[in-house]
Amino acid sequence: MFAGIVTVSVGHCHPRINEALTKQMNTLWHTTNIYMHPKIHEYAERLTAKFPGDLKSVHFVNSGSEANDLAMLLARLHTGNQEILTFRNAYHGMSPYTMGLTAHSTWRFPLPGVNSGVQHVMNPDPYQGIWGGSNCRDSPIQTTRDCGCTGSCQAGDNYYNELEQTFKYCLPRGKVAAMFAESIQGVGGTVQYPKNYIKKAAELVRANGGLYVADEVQTGFGRTGEHFWGFESHGVIPDIVTMAKGIGNGFPMAAVVTTPKIAECLNQALHFNTYGGNPLASTVGISVLDIIEDEGLQKNSLDVGTYFLKSLAELRDRYEIIGDVRGKGLMIGVELVSDKEKKTPLSVPHVLEIWENCKDMGVLFGRGGINGNVFRIKPPMCVTKADVDYAVDCLDRALSEFKLN
Repeated sequence: MFAGIVTVSVGHCHPRINEALTKQMNTLWHTTNIYMHPKIHEYAERLTAKFPGDLKSVHFVNSGSEANDLAMLLARLHTGNQEILTFRNAYHGMSPYTMGLTAHSTWRFPLPGVNSGVQHVMNPDPYQGIWGGSNCRDSPIQTTRDCGCTGSCQAGDNYYNELEQTFKYCLPRGKVAAMFAESIQGVGGTVQYPKNYIKKAAELVRANGGLYVADEVQTGFGRTGEHFWGFESHGVIPDIVTMAKGIGNGFPMAAVVTTPKIAECLNQALHFNTYGGNPLASTVGISVLDIIEDEGLQKNSLDVGTYFLKSLAELRDRYEIIGDVRGKGLMIGVELVSDKEKKTPLSVPHVLEIWENCKDMGVLFGRGGINGNVFRIKPPMCVTKADVDYAVDCLDRALSEFKLN
């Protein structure tokens, strides 16, 4: 139920990928992209065709950290501004450069200068945040918090007002290079934002000279169900999109897609990635796109994911220890608490007891959240309702056997 940390998008050892990769290995294993080879061009065309607007320039790299690293460089070079905004609770990578974007203390090392030019703004979390209600999220399952909204989302407006304060007080002349946002926070525990918040935030960033960067490392390639890219749920076209993990079904590859105008800034010096877009990676990438389309895995993510969420919500209604169920498609989080009313996080030893019990019954869940109390559920997109029933039954049994001391 975790797909190799959200990487195995179309299923372990998919025979079509194995066959295509073997054929390419027997043809040409590697050449860098300073030499033209057909696969990188074919893949670049296939991948950029999945994007709206003028997002037609692609740079291939090898990991999500590398992708976000390059996106930071593009944003600062193109805008001439230095400051970058990310959300508290966000995870965008572990390189020394991207660690500054990551506002998750469990993933940060005590290095000097990591936060240079990065501002961490309030996380617009409708469940654990200051504001939130029962109609905030773009999800089949809402929080159990009361919601007094009659028109626009009041929680979203409040979080947006807080973002405006950052521009007013923290940024030099209010100018910014970019705002990075996961379409749904992954490592942070499948946190979703209030409806329309991202769209308004992106407009504010652009009005102050910056770019909106959508981190699709975990939400991309149909995982959220209704759309191929998670950012489409927010009703805004990004200036830069980063992607990795499911792009290669576990093969180490990633990409940055932007507009030709933004990409021009790299002409100021030489820029190169030895392995990015090599023949093997490009072949795998093409095969993944074909399989998602041919096997209807985006629709499967929607149908099976919605079924999964509703099944988990039934457990939430039965167990005091489940505080929240959230997500979209096959991007799902289950937050465990010791006090449902106060939303007090369940302690890690107790979480691990349930987690290990599920593992012993044959079900692997991920864990996330700043307190390590959220089950991260992101299975391969070929998962079936029978798989879901088994996973839910195992979780049900583990919860029934758990006793909070």
